[in-house]
Amino acid sequence: MSLPPPRQTVPGGELPRHRHEHGYAAVVLSGTYEEAGDNGRRAVRPGDVVVHGAFEAHLNRTPAAGALVLNLPLPCDALSAFGTVADADAIARAAGRDTCEAVALLVAQHQPAPAIAMDWPDLLAEALREAPVRIGDWARAHGLSAEHVARGFRQVFGAGPLAYGREVRARDALHAALSGDHPLAEIAQATGFADQAHMTRAVLALSGRPPGAWRRSNPFKTGASAPAI
Repeated sequence: MSLPPPRQTVPGGELPRHRHEHGYAAVVLSGTYEEAGDNGRRAVRPGDVVVHGAFEAHLNRTPAAGALVLNLPLPCDALSAFGTVADADAIARAAGRDTCEAVALLVAQHQPAPAIAMDWPDLLAEALREAPVRIGDWARAHGLSAEHVARGFRQVFGAGPLAYGREVRARDALHAALSGDHPLAEIAQATGFADQAHMTRAVLALSGRPPGAWRRSNPFKTGASAPAI
C-alpha cells in the first residue's frame, strides 16, 4: 500500500492488518485507538506517536467516536516505534505550512515510550521479535494449548504466530541487506532462517522483491542513514 493521507480520520471499528511500502509516523491529534503490529501493541491517545517502518504490518481497533491522526513521512529509522510529543497541535500546524518543518518538529519533540504488555499474546509477540519460537513449547510453558495460542494470537495481532515471526524476521533481513554489505547467506543465518533461499522467499512474499534486488536498487537509503525497514 502507498502512504496513508496526511490528515486521516480513522473511523470506529477494526482496520485489518495491513502494511505500507514506505515508513511514516502517525501523530494522534484526537480520539483513541489500539495499535497492534510488528512492534507490539499499545493503546494510543492524543499526543502519542506510532512509527511504522517500511513493510511493517499493523491493525487498529478504534472506538465508535473515531480518531484523527497526522501522518508524516519518515524515510529513515530515526524514531522508536512508540512515543509521545508535547504539542501535537503545533506539529499539525507546521504540517499545514511545510512537511519538512513538521517532521523536524516531531523529531525534536519525540520522547520514546515502550509497547505495553497487556496479556500473553503481547509476551509471545515480544518473544517472536527476538528469535524463532516453538509455539507448542511456548504454550506448554505458559499453561496453554497450542490451539488456544494460535487462535488467540491471531485475534489480537491479525496473523498467526508463525506468520508474525516470519514477517518480522523478513523485515530484519531486508533491513540488514540494505544497510550493510554482509553476504546474504550470513544475513539469513543471523535472522533465523534455515538458509538463504528460505530468507529470499520470505522477503519476496513480504515486499514483492528478493533481498538481492532491493540491495542493488536500495531506494530507501538516504546518504549514510539506514533505511526504515
